Amino acid sequence: MTSVKTVGVIGAGIMGSGIAQVVAQAGYAVVVREAEQRFVDKARQAIDGRLQRAVEKGRMTVEEKVTLLDRIMWTITLEELRGADLIIEAISEDLPLKQDLFRTLDRLCPPSTIFVSNTSSISIMALASVTGRADRFAGLHFFNPVPLMKLVEVVRSIRTSAETFRTVSDFATSLGKEPVAAKDHCGFIVNRLLVPYLLDGIRALEAGVASAADIDKAMRLGCNHPMGPLELADFVGLDTTYAIANIMFEEYREARYAPPPLLKTMVIAGYHGRKSGRGFYDYSGSTPHATDLGL
Repeated sequence: MTSVKTVGVIGAGIMGSGIAQVVAQAGYAVVVREAEQRFVDKARQAIDGRLQRAVEKGRMTVEEKVTLLDRIMWTITLEELRGADLIIEAISEDLPLKQDLFRTLDRLCPPSTIFVSNTSSISIMALASVTGRADRFAGLHFFNPVPLMKLVEVVRSIRTSAETFRTVSDFATSLGKEPVAAKDHCGFIVNRLLVPYLLDGIRALEAGVASAADIDKAMRLGCNHPMGPLELADFVGLDTTYAIANIMFEEYREARYAPPPLLKTMVIAGYHGRKSGRGFYDYSGSTPHATDLGL
């Protein structure tokens, strides 16, 4: 079985920076690659901020923070990932973009390197097919926020070897996560169930069933959910939700995966949720309030 000591992370956005943090926290050497220095700087600040808050709350010492940060190497070149035993891809949900990346990595890395994708909806086999190591390719789907969420979906394609699957599952466990085994079906387990729920919440708002605040309140109090569907869609990102829904609708051709017109309109308008400051709720003030969508 492959011994994982050095881990590469490609993409340092919300998910990638969170993954890099938990991997370093578990004691691994981490090489994080972003396309531009400004994205590197933003990710470093995000990790430093999270760790500093942990120090202030007494969950970590200053020495532990420094040691963790020292385990992370930052780069804007893929060549720095040559020596990684396992590489985690965490870039945009774009099939051609991911395939281009894995083609390059396949030429760059030795045959022993395991590739995994943090994709939330794209077929692992579709990604592995452009490489010469489909047997050493799996899905490793983390959840946001990565440092807090325990679940990781470990996805096995029809060509992922049993050894690779065990190595990736053991790696997830070593991070303090709870892995679940998922087959290579679009959306895997969580998004296959979650995406239709989010879209139905948007359709309920679109149809005038209730206000955004009352739809969310009903699901929080009626089903004991920590967030209602519209709050959660804002948290995930409406652009991300829209992209995933389109991928799943393209795969299954079922109406429940089709993004509602309202979601498309909001994405076009730049209302992407919390990260853009406005989605179903406006986050510009001290307290979020429902956005006036003219419904």
